[in-house]
Amino acid sequence: MSRNVWLNISIALALILIAAFAGRMHKWQKNRPARHATESSRSVDEGAAESGADESESQKTEILVRFRSGVTQQAIEAITSRLNDEVEDRIEAVDGLDVIEDEDNRSADEVVAQYRALSEVEYAEPNSEIKLDHEGAGKHVHANDELFYRQWGLFNHGQDGGKSGADISAMQAWAVTKGSSEVVVAVLDSGVDYTHPDLVNNIWTRPQIIKAYEDDGLRSEEPVDDVHGLNVLEDSGDAMDDNGHGTHCAGIIGAEGGNDIGIAGVNWTVRIMPLKFMDADGAGTTKDAIEAISYVINRKKAGVNVRIISASWGSTIKSRALEDVIRKAGAEGILFVAAAGNASSDNDVKPHYPASYDLNNVISVAAVNRNDELTAFSNYGATSVHIAAPGQQIVSTWLQHGFEEKQGTSMATPFVAGVAALVLAANPGISVDELRARLLKSVDPLPPLKGKIMTGGRINAFKAVTSQ
Repeated sequence: MSRNVWLNISIALALILIAAFAGRMHKWQKNRPARHATESSRSVDEGAAESGADESESQKTEILVRFRSGVTQQAIEAITSRLNDEVEDRIEAVDGLDVIEDEDNRSADEVVAQYRALSEVEYAEPNSEIKLDHEGAGKHVHANDELFYRQWGLFNHGQDGGKSGADISAMQAWAVTKGSSEVVVAVLDSGVDYTHPDLVNNIWTRPQIIKAYEDDGLRSEEPVDDVHGLNVLEDSGDAMDDNGHGTHCAGIIGAEGGNDIGIAGVNWTVRIMPLKFMDADGAGTTKDAIEAISYVINRKKAGVNVRIISASWGSTIKSRALEDVIRKAGAEGILFVAAAGNASSDNDVKPHYPASYDLNNVISVAAVNRNDELTAFSNYGATSVHIAAPGQQIVSTWLQHGFEEKQGTSMATPFVAGVAALVLAANPGISVDELRARLLKSVDPLPPLKGKIMTGGRINAFKAVTSQ
């Protein structure tokens, strides 16, 4: 009798494991998008990925098409049907912008050329792959967090060979404001570990008075229960990070300060909205980035005070569709802070997107080291890169409730996004144009950045929260 019971239990467990593995494989195959590979600047040790990487025959090509004003959805459906394609999704944030899926196993370039030839089309472009840019005196407030002594970007007293004062003057800024739970910052990345003990109290939760997220392009017919943000890869509200990059960026913006553990974020109190559009390998697509930004716009219109998007990723391929949706975010009062890239190159000559979009709501961020010097890996640009921030040897939150040190313009970007959130905490009625202008003038001028960065300086949080 006992042996039969154990035999039955063993068989049941084996069946459960087989079913779980099969389900996971099915989900992976379903959610893995067709990608048109572009340049990656994921870390300072990784080079660019070749454009036009081979795609699996099982993957369908997706392109982004914006139809001209006046072209009805019925006409669009007729065009795609005639070309044996399908409208995979409509981007509601931008009029006439659709995601078209090819049914004939053609390359992205072939499908794009076909749509560009149509008089009804304003532009057409591949759904490109995107990867991560991974790499004082006076009154002040000191953080008691156990790793604060390593956070030279917030307080540099010359530790580890650094230059005293080469920091963003965070402690002076904290004497004015430590942030606000009314300010929401969207981290557009690989998701965020919303259970991390140094982040959990600062994670955004959808208020009950705001309805769950609905979009015609979702695979599910039911609304997404976006309790803590959005996972575009799975059309779910579970934006848990499985890469680490998004969690690291989130910690720089808003790890809970003064709680005796881990680190302090630029904001001790803030609300982080996790947006997952990149997978465990740190790869995503233009379409999914657009979907995530559209979600932010939707939530802003619904009443969420999301005022900042932090974007630590990029590509050398320009997307007019991505540019359009970022412009739309600006029209809704949302600042877009983007990494300048890690290729040691001049963005004035070789642009890095989305940081190089010439839009009134975009700030492009370069990285400096603990000696206030432009890092060897950071991109620069006298007209196209706007400001610098700490980006080397930056300790922040990581997976499995840990803390790790990383470097890249990816790390510099959330410093600026965090300072923007501090400014909003102290000045909740400020417009996106006023916010951007204040950040760009709130710098410490640095000789090594003259002629390299538009402002010629590194962000100063105290100046930002106290200037007019």
